[in-house]
Amino acid sequence: MKDISTVFLDRDGVINRLRSDYVTSWDKFEFLPHAKDAIRMLNEARIRVVVVTNQRAVARGLLSVEELTSIHGNMRAELASTGATIDAIYYCPHDEGVCACRKPGVEMFLQAQRMFSEIDLSRSVVVGDSLTDMLAGRRLGCRLILVSDTGCSDRSHEGSSAVQAVQAAEIPLDWCARTLYDAVVEYILSPSRQVTVQPL
Repeated sequence: MKDISTVFLDRDGVINRLRSDYVTSWDKFEFLPHAKDAIRMLNEARIRVVVVTNQRAVARGLLSVEELTSIHGNMRAELASTGATIDAIYYCPHDEGVCACRKPGVEMFLQAQRMFSEIDLSRSVVVGDSLTDMLAGRRLGCRLILVSDTGCSDRSHEGSSAVQAVQAAEIPLDWCARTLYDAVVEYILSPSRQVTVQPL
């Protein structure tokens, strides 16, 4: 099996706690447990870390591009304070059905590949908490890891519904993990990495 060289991370529900009312300011941004450690571990393994995130709140007028940029600047600064780095962040500010970048569209991933020409999608992993993340990754031929613990207290947004949606769509996952940290330890950096497991 080829070594993993790039990890594409969704943001809300993977790096930070998912909120049903959107993350519209830095005081609403809360890192999920051990997410910073997981990113640092990827850095130490010399695996590129790229964030690809749908930010529909911009299209809905709940968040400006400037505010989103500030949130990402703060996120990067806090990661840096723990020795962790994100190589690039791509976001889609559009509503559904009006662009090619909103996941499950793949334009954000292709932008990353244009910036980092050495990205090999067959050696890349998409880590996300939703069906749209998994659909995008499948279209690109990436390996797929679904995270089920998004940290959201609203049961309608819990990862279990995403697991059910992925099962219904018959998308084969390479791994199903509780958190980003578990995904890194159990699969991405595991010497005994398995090829395919169906979500529980």
